[in-house]
Amino acid sequence: MLKLNFKPIFATIPKKLKISTLPLSVSSSLQSVRENVSNNLITSINPLSPPTSAYIHLPFCRKRCHYCDFPIVALGSMNQFEDDPRIINYVQLICREIKATKPISTTNPPLETLFFGGGTPSLVPPKLVSSIIQVLKENFGVCSNAEISIEMDPGTFDEMKMRELLELGVNRVSLGVQAFQQELLKKCGRAHGLEEVHDAIGIVKSSGLENWSLDLISSLPHQTLEMWEESLELAVKASPTHVSVYDLQVEQGTKFGNLYTPGEFPLPSETQSAEFYKMASKTLSKAGYEHYEISSYCKKGYMCKHNVTYWQNRAFYGFGLGSASYLGGMRFSRPKKMKEYMGYVQDLEDGLVLNYQQNIHVDTKDLAMDVVMLSLRTSVGLHLKSFGESFGSSLVSSLCKTFQPHVASGHVVPLDVKQISLNADEFNSILSDEGKIEDVVAYIRLSDPEGFLLSNELISSAFGVIAP
Repeated sequence: MLKLNFKPIFATIPKKLKISTLPLSVSSSLQSVRENVSNNLITSINPLSPPTSAYIHLPFCRKRCHYCDFPIVALGSMNQFEDDPRIINYVQLICREIKATKPISTTNPPLETLFFGGGTPSLVPPKLVSSIIQVLKENFGVCSNAEISIEMDPGTFDEMKMRELLELGVNRVSLGVQAFQQELLKKCGRAHGLEEVHDAIGIVKSSGLENWSLDLISSLPHQTLEMWEESLELAVKASPTHVSVYDLQVEQGTKFGNLYTPGEFPLPSETQSAEFYKMASKTLSKAGYEHYEISSYCKKGYMCKHNVTYWQNRAFYGFGLGSASYLGGMRFSRPKKMKEYMGYVQDLEDGLVLNYQQNIHVDTKDLAMDVVMLSLRTSVGLHLKSFGESFGSSLVSSLCKTFQPHVASGHVVPLDVKQISLNADEFNSILSDEGKIEDVVAYIRLSDPEGFLLSNELISSAFGVIAP
């Protein structure tokens, strides 16, 4: 079994989101593909449409966790940061960046999702978060019913701060619990303890906020299957409307990277990590959560709309230290060091940096790989007819033939137009007549959990067909 080892396309988007690094160029002649599927998890293959999402990076943490390789600013152990000049100056800087960023279209639609990630955004005083939202409204417009998400860590907010955030428009919270065992939290270098976890859950629930996610990490050092089962059960008991389950990735340059080798004790083996993943899928599905994306589970109607932007391959703005944008088919990141980021903002204000470039060179192979990779991360999978219209029916046929043995093994599931699965014999029969494939086979998706566990291998095999 392969571990889920996806590197970020974007330097800093919701902080544990891991997906493969792929360059992407697109043609303006490509048409947007939006299929009306029941769970709304479609993948658009025209990222040239104006963005309706923005990611805002707030890099402040009390300390750096042992697994973290994101651009952060460690503030120390003090509890109040209302007048901290480091936060105030940074918020002023990010507001300058937003003001200096020109919308990519004169008919730019208002933003439908905002995501404050980090770092630990809940360390930032609400009045400063409000100032960022106000600048976004003035520069781009924000829908009255926009999803506004913020990452919050236990021990960094109380009832008053929670209430103030909701009053300024925040309507979704991503709570970074990570584990329900004190010893694991300590081994991870988390700044909070178990008591603060339970306090934070209580504050979120008593606030009346329905749309909130609880984040967990599996494959931690010394983590046992029994510990993981307990964390999942306590997560279900907390009744969030969304659960994110991330597999630990040991990155170079982190404390874990210096201490541990993946697959070697005290880290779990690949087989043990696979068992963690299977347990999460089984436990959360049984509790009524839909496994809509490889690391994401939700109650009906509570997908993270902002993250779905990424799976749909849609354009978005990124603001702040180390963040990345995807505009006009081009992905680009800001500097990860504060001094360089300050210089970037000044250059942007002086017109020396373009935040959007038109007439980007076409590279349909890169685009096709991006669409396949993003689609196969979701429960819907790859829509073959749309893919064929954009990249050719012969490529659809080649992909299906590549997946043929994986259909037989149960790791890949073909679905007909009614989204009913086809067995291996039915699929083989359809492949014998290439002209029938797109008319009969509507989607190709990975099975849950076995197919998702082999996602690296299966997606790589598709890449080998697209760009041999």
